[in-house]
Amino acid sequence: MRQLRLIASLCIPLSVGLAGCGLMRPPASVQAPFPAQWNAPLPHGGSLASLADWWRQLDDPLLVELIAAAETASPNLASAAARVAEARSTRVQAGAALLPSLDGTGTASRGVSGSSFSGGGTGSSSSSSSSAAAAATAPLTTLQAGLQSKWEIDLFGRLRADRDSAQQKLDSATAKWHDARVAVAAETANAYFAERACRQQLRVSESDAKSRSETARLTDLSARAGFTAPADAALARASASDASGRLTQQRAQCAIQRKALVALSGIDEPTLAQKLAVSHTQRALVVMGGIESVPAQALSQRPDVYAAELAVASASADVGSAEAERYPKLSISGSIGRMQIRTSGFRESLDTWTVGPVSLTVPLLDGGARKANTDAAKARYTEAVSLYRANVRQAVREVEEALVNLDATEARTTDADSAVKNYQASFDATQARYSSGLASLFELEDSRRTLFTAQTARVTLQRERAEAWVSLYRSMGGGWNRPESSASASASSSMTSSSTSTVATSP
Repeated sequence: MRQLRLIASLCIPLSVGLAGCGLMRPPASVQAPFPAQWNAPLPHGGSLASLADWWRQLDDPLLVELIAAAETASPNLASAAARVAEARSTRVQAGAALLPSLDGTGTASRGVSGSSFSGGGTGSSSSSSSSAAAAATAPLTTLQAGLQSKWEIDLFGRLRADRDSAQQKLDSATAKWHDARVAVAAETANAYFAERACRQQLRVSESDAKSRSETARLTDLSARAGFTAPADAALARASASDASGRLTQQRAQCAIQRKALVALSGIDEPTLAQKLAVSHTQRALVVMGGIESVPAQALSQRPDVYAAELAVASASADVGSAEAERYPKLSISGSIGRMQIRTSGFRESLDTWTVGPVSLTVPLLDGGARKANTDAAKARYTEAVSLYRANVRQAVREVEEALVNLDATEARTTDADSAVKNYQASFDATQARYSSGLASLFELEDSRRTLFTAQTARVTLQRERAEAWVSLYRSMGGGWNRPESSASASASSSMTSSSTSTVATSP
């Protein structure tokens, strides 16, 4: 082990002395187009904690259960988890390249080597020659074991840049896994709310079809008695058939919607149908007060925005690595070992150690390949910056759209409820007048059609409001909290521009 300590004592001061030779990288953090404030109210009151518990606030245990099942069954989430594991392995490899490698070796061989003797002789001379010949042809066993070490000194920061890039890619993959979870939850919630809205519309269609069928039955009886014209009876039967067709279509749509929910959650259809039957009541969405908030605090909680931010830092490190490839590389190796020789009762052990060779590789001529790699890395960095800023703009747009839709659906809810209530009163009055002979069948059908349209519009509005809530949930990051920015940490450990503006951090 004395030899091993000698090797380390020679290598470590050299590496420490050259560690400051890192090259400049482009900024790992860039400015993004964050607006000053939202132009619409935040229904969750600006509280990220309440947004994280949004599903539970709806007081719908089945929805929470379906989201959990969908996360388990989602192939996208499984793929994202696999990419995290792959990125973690790459990060370990990149970090290991900064350290010396140490390999153990062991060899064993056995053979015969000897020489022939010529000449005559008698007596003791002959006997001595025979013994020498026997010794010369005895089996020879050689055993050897040792340790070999090699270390590339990171002269210009290439290995550190690779490590930093791998770390950013790992953090980005983790953020994308969280983004996949948010996407699965949002998709499942939309499918669940669509199934609920479909069932609600099915009840409206069933009520309408039942009402029209009863009107057709009574009109037929009246026509047979001679009190109603045959044309009115035909109109009533046509209206009933039309409602029956819509009812059949609505049932098919609900069946298709349920199958989509089965595919998302991975729960078999009979079990899911039973769960939906138990939890079949319509729950109103949670209504929360609205305030204005700073977008930087909200958008920093979006995992996709954070992943795009990390992509910039990773691309910056890649530029540093590509630039360092254009400069010399220094590596040092060494070994220690023991060899033992055995033959005819003879045994000898030898200890060996070496320091070196110290290898310096200087790029001289490569046809411009290294410079081209650097230019390509810089182009990828420019692309990453552009994609990050575009991602932020898209995130702002999605949040604003969700807020506008949520506010609009809230404002329309009162009008929709009032329209259904008054159209229902008008229909009841018209039906009473028709029963007493004071209104025509045409007036009754027109009033019924208007009521059905209003009821359908209210169901559609309720679904739009639920979708707006889900869109807000997703556009605000689903309650995910970003970790401490590793981009700033890596920037401080490498030589980057000190005047770089950083993006907003999480609150």
